[in-house]
Amino acid sequence: MCTVIVHVPADPETPTRLLAVRDEDPHRAWDRLGQWWPVEHPGVVGVRDARAGGAWLAADPARGRVAVILNRAELTDVDPSSLGSRGHVVLAAVAGDALPAAPRVHGFNLVEVAADGTRVTMWDGERLRTQHLAPGVHMIAHDDVDDPATARIVAWRDAFDIPGGADPWWRDWLDTLERTAVLDPTDERAIIRDNRPYGYPTQSLLVCAASVDASGAEVVYGELDRPGEWNRLDLH
Repeated sequence: MCTVIVHVPADPETPTRLLAVRDEDPHRAWDRLGQWWPVEHPGVVGVRDARAGGAWLAADPARGRVAVILNRAELTDVDPSSLGSRGHVVLAAVAGDALPAAPRVHGFNLVEVAADGTRVTMWDGERLRTQHLAPGVHMIAHDDVDDPATARIVAWRDAFDIPGGADPWWRDWLDTLERTAVLDPTDERAIIRDNRPYGYPTQSLLVCAASVDASGAEVVYGELDRPGEWNRLDLH
């Protein structure tokens, strides 16, 4: 139930920018943004899942690549014991590895940002689809890109169409995210969320912002003081 907002610029010399809010079970341990894979993926930074060892979000700053994964509803019932961790899909994406035609993981939306473009790959357990994002502001949650059936996308996507120029560059997006937090976290339109009334143990836990251009990638990170409750963040 995470949320990702991406601004794809019309000018290829302008950075692509991403804001990602992670919803997860607070009892599932994670490691803050850092270099957790020095042998397998040297130079890669990410938010590591302490249980399975993969990443929710990862970036290769030198190569200018960022990837983040969101859960997606599945069309088929699969024995969970036969599936791997979605977090390793993120690490493979940052490394530039191609996805298999039928990934052996639960459904996902994988957002990949690089200097040469941004794409979202969607896996519903039956079919793998990829959408290359045109210039503009896009929002992704648990369904399709800019899906009009997703209440938070309808409520807030246009609000993130911000001219930019703030210092630091992510400040205006945090200001907008703070505006969304006037909603109760159980509201279907909320971005800072408490998903327990919908049958999921997940709550919003942290925020990352990323900027990608030909010179590389920058990622900043901040954790909420309490799950599902907004507080002003200092990303770094």
